[in-house]
Amino acid sequence: MQTYLVERSLPGISMDQLSAAQQRAIQTAGEMSAQGTPVRYVRSTFVPDSGQCMCLFEGSSAEDVKRLNEKAAIPFDRVVEAMDLRPAS
Repeated sequence: MQTYLVERSLPGISMDQLSAAQQRAIQTAGEMSAQGTPVRYVRSTFVPDSGQCMCLFEGSSAEDVKRLNEKAAIPFDRVVEAMDLRPAS
């Protein structure tokens, strides 16, 4: 699976709303995977001052990740392939 970055602009979103969106992403990813479209929510980074939110997903295609976000009713600006670079342990 590839890693995809989902960019969002969510000015004014409350932490409760953000948490609910995260739960919808996780639930929708589970449903899609169970139905044969492997996709996984990895994590998000949120910048409260600007409302910018960047979410990482793993999936087979950007289209699958877009479809997940549309099904979960989470607005997004774009979905792009990315590299999740982690330091060596």
